[in-house]
Amino acid sequence: MNGDQRSSAAFWVKGVAETLKAGGLDVAALLDEAGLDAAALSDPDARFPTERISLLWQLAVARSGNPAIGLLTSNVVRPASFDVVAYTMMSSPNLLGILERLARYVGIVSDAASVAVTEDHEGCRMTLELFGGGQPVPRQRFEFDLMTILSFCRWVTNRDLRPLALELRFPPPADPQPYQDAFKCPLRFNAAVNALLFAGTDVMAPLPTAHPLLAEVHERLASEHLQRLDHAQTCSQARAAILRCLPDGEPRRTEIARALEMSERTLQRRLKAEGTSFQRLLDDTRRELAQQYLGQTDFSLADACYLLGFGNLSSFFRASKRWFGTSPRQHRLRLIGARRVAS
Repeated sequence: MNGDQRSSAAFWVKGVAETLKAGGLDVAALLDEAGLDAAALSDPDARFPTERISLLWQLAVARSGNPAIGLLTSNVVRPASFDVVAYTMMSSPNLLGILERLARYVGIVSDAASVAVTEDHEGCRMTLELFGGGQPVPRQRFEFDLMTILSFCRWVTNRDLRPLALELRFPPPADPQPYQDAFKCPLRFNAAVNALLFAGTDVMAPLPTAHPLLAEVHERLASEHLQRLDHAQTCSQARAAILRCLPDGEPRRTEIARALEMSERTLQRRLKAEGTSFQRLLDDTRRELAQQYLGQTDFSLADACYLLGFGNLSSFFRASKRWFGTSPRQHRLRLIGARRVAS
């Protein structure tokens, strides 16, 4: 699936618009400049292309002069930002359930997003990946999304939830104070992923809004909603599984099928019905990630190579030639040059 086919729901973009308005910006003018239809924000079925949402954030940073503008959402709770997904998250037994349901139904919010929930010796990590198509996704978009998720979790748990860490793939900002004020936790920049890390005790604490019977109803509604959408459901799930596996090397189809609890044949059949194949999905995911990693100068080529699951730099070089028509280093210079021209 190409980047320009991926989109976010109007209810999510409406939350972005409200945040930018709170920042004193002329949102109508920004939306117009980004090629987004302001009238469609109130249409429950409207979707907005991922590349135009990235452009909206770039314009917002340029107009405001505030690189931390994505964090303005920290004091505003928006269950409406998650629409039907909010109800299934709220009726979950605990915070872990909230994060797992978000991972399962994030396609309703945006099929340009993948959420993965993993547990290790540090705690429970919720990793967010965004796909922007032709250009790297601006850091403000990641920051807004992670802040909105954390704000929602604080509202549902009815306490000042403090993660063990905020992890961002981006370099440290000139002023880290807005991040400290918003997330209220240790900050890890130049990280391997964009994520929130929670303590095991926090994710297992029971929720005041937990309701097993309602959870069942809401899960069914969310599942039906997801199936009605045009975006590729199995494709989104497989992409999330690929993202989790890449740092351990190139994932095999058998491994991804096992992660999705289906046979290889079923995975193959469903991906084919959704107009793709495992190999193409793996290649597209790597290409879009490479575009993001190479757009960030603090990432070495060796780091990018490792995170993309390539066994050696020569494999990465060959893939880059195929994707971008040039070497990783040359493509990085091209991206940096394009960014300078744009600014």
